[in-house]
Amino acid sequence: MKITQTDGPPEDILYFDNELNLTAKHAEDIVEIFQTPLTGAYNWDYTVADNRIKKLYELGKELNWNGSIDLNWDYTHPADEKIIEADEDLPHETLAAYEALTEEEKIEFDRHDLAELLSQFLHGEQGALLVASQLTSCAPTYNAKLYAASQTFDEARHVEVFNRYLQEKVGMHYPINPNLKALLDKILTDPRWDLKFIGMQIVIEGLALAAFQMLKGLSKDPLLTQLLHYVIRDEARHVTFGINYLEDFLKTLSPEEIEDRAEFAYEACVISRERLINTRAMQKYLKLSEDEAREFALATSANATFRNFLFSRIMPNLSRIGLLTDKIRPKFEALGLLEYEDAPDDFECDWNELEKPLERFGEISQAS
Repeated sequence: MKITQTDGPPEDILYFDNELNLTAKHAEDIVEIFQTPLTGAYNWDYTVADNRIKKLYELGKELNWNGSIDLNWDYTHPADEKIIEADEDLPHETLAAYEALTEEEKIEFDRHDLAELLSQFLHGEQGALLVASQLTSCAPTYNAKLYAASQTFDEARHVEVFNRYLQEKVGMHYPINPNLKALLDKILTDPRWDLKFIGMQIVIEGLALAAFQMLKGLSKDPLLTQLLHYVIRDEARHVTFGINYLEDFLKTLSPEEIEDRAEFAYEACVISRERLINTRAMQKYLKLSEDEAREFALATSANATFRNFLFSRIMPNLSRIGLLTDKIRPKFEALGLLEYEDAPDDFECDWNELEKPLERFGEISQAS
C-alpha cells in the first residue's frame, strides 16, 4: 500500500475500468491532512436517559442494513437508457445545445451529470463520517456518544454504497465541489463540538436529505432508488438527533455565543443556497463556461424545487433550536428564506415511518 499526501483534493475525473485486474500492490491512497484542536470528553455517568436520543439509537440498531447484501447489486441499468430521466424543467433539457447531442451523447452526458452529483454525495458522506467520529469523542453525554457512534457506522455504510455504485455502475468519480470542501473543512477543524452538531446534523444532513429526495424522484434505476431510500431513512434519524440534542444545550449559552453560532449557520446556508452548483459536466457537453452553467442552473425551476426541499427542512430546525435570532433574521430575509420558517421541524420525526421494515428491491416507489 502506498500513501501519498497532497495539499488538496484531486482535480481530475477518476475513471474505473472493470477490466483492470488490480491487486493490493496497485493500490494508492491519496490523503490530505487537516489539523483540528478537538477537545474530547469522557462521560462517567452511564445513566441511560429514556428519551428520544435513546429511542433513535435503538432504531438505528434495529434497522441496520448491510450495503453488500441488502442492495441488489446484480442489477445493472441498461447501457442505452438514462439513469436519470430529467423532465423539461431541468437545466440541460431546455438548452438547444442539449437537443443537438446525439442519443449516444445524451446517454454519456447523463452518466457524467449523475457521476458529478453522486460524487458530491460520496465526498459529503466521507465528511459526515469524519465529523460523526469526532462527535463520538467530544459529545458530553452518554446517550449522545452512543448515538454518534452508531451514526459513524451509518456514514461509513453510505460512503461504501455510493462509492460502489459510482465505481461499478457509473464508472467514474468527479472531484469534490470546492465550496462543499470549504464547508466540511470549517466543520471539521472548528474546536467547538456544538458547532459541529449545527454544521453537520442541521445543515449538511438537511442538504443531503433534500438532494437525496429529489434524485430519488428522478431515478429510473431501481438499484439507485433502493440505495437512496435506505440512506434517506438513516439521514432522517440523524437530523432528528441533532434537533433534539441541540435545543436544550444551546439554551445554556450566552447571547454572544448564540449569535456566533447563528452567524455560522447563516454562512453555511449561503453556501448551500448559492454555491453548491455542479457545472463540470455541463461545461464539457453543453460548451458552457463555468459562470454560464452556474447562472443557468441557479435560474431554473429545478433549482427552485431543490431550494424548497432544502430550506423547508433547515429553516424550521434553526428556528426550533434558537438560531434565528433578531440580529440574524434580516440576513435570512434578504435571501428570501424566512418564508420557510414555519414549516414543520424535525424535532418529532415520523416514528411509525422509521419503524417500518426496510422495503426490498422493487418494492420502493419514488414517492415513498
